[in-house]
This record gives sequence, C-alpha cells and structure tokens, in this order.
Amino acid sequence: MSGHDTILLVIDAQESFRQRDYWDEGLASAYIGRQQALIDGAEASGIPVVQIFHVDGSGPFSEASGFVRTLAPLRIAPEAIFKKSRHSALVGSGLDVWLTENGVRRIIVSGIRTEQCCETTTRHASDLGYRVDYVGEATLTFPMTDAAGRTWSAGEIRGRTELVLSGRFARIVTVDQALAGRGEQLAA
Repeated sequence: MSGHDTILLVIDAQESFRQRDYWDEGLASAYIGRQQALIDGAEASGIPVVQIFHVDGSGPFSEASGFVRTLAPLRIAPEAIFKKSRHSALVGSGLDVWLTENGVRRIIVSGIRTEQCCETTTRHASDLGYRVDYVGEATLTFPMTDAAGRTWSAGEIRGRTELVLSGRFARIVTVDQALAGRGEQLAA
C-alpha cells in the first residue's frame, strides 16, 4: 500500500443485487456514475480502493451463484478484496486486521445498501476510532415499506441515514469533498 492513511471502501457493489425483485436500473444508473467517479478519483489521488463482497451460503449472494462479482459496468482495481457474511464489513472479514496493519485512520464509505451494510460499517468504524467520510451520493438503496404500510423512497432512506450518521458517526460528504478530505466536521 502507498503509505496513505485513507482508504475507499466499496461495499457490496455486486451483481447479486440485480437478482433481487426490488432492483431498479434507474436508481442504479445514477449510483453507478457517482460510484465510478469516486473510484476513479481515489485511484487518481493515490487513495487505495478496498472492495467488499457480501457472501451467503445460498441464493444470489452465494459464491456458487456466480453473481458475487463487481456490479457492471463499474471498473475497479482494488488494493484488497474482503468477503463478509455480516452487515458490517469489519466483522469476520479480516478487514479490521488489514486496516491496522496498513496504518489506516480514515475510511471513505460507499456502496450498496445505504441503510444496511454502508450504515452499519460506518457506525462500527466510528466506534473503533476511525475517521469516517460517508458518501451518500455513492451509495444505493431501494424503496422499502415499514410496518405501518408507509413506503419510503430511496431518497428518503438516504436522507434518514445521512441524518443519523452526521456529526455522530461520520462526516457526510459529496464525492468531491471525500476526495479533497473536506466535509461537515464531527461534533466533539
């Protein structure tokens, strides 16, 4: 690794999601553009890119399915790849050890799904003492219906996630701010 204390995490940007009935190519298109811009910018800035894949024992997230591969048309040449079976990329994947061994202090979070693996990894990393930049525009989620029958749009879910993370667990940043190291400061 380049001695950089910052890495970009690309969480679960994998073909497995295209196999789900909630997949929405329209939502995915905007995400893919922002995710690629973040990957390209990180690589140009010398920020190592780390790719995370979610793996289950069966279904489209199983390695046997053939869908545990980079979401097309994303182009990524990761410094390291880790596989996880939990929501946090820091549980059982070996990522936590790798971060320590490589002197990482700041993590830029992106990927799929906004309110699940991206949010959980953000909270976990913050609790472990990492500085975390959460790039909401480079995350993807899909509408969900709550127990009361209200359907939340992807935008509402992203807004809620950014609200609860901001100033507590992460700086909420745009792609450009993440690459420049700027964003909302965490509350003391």
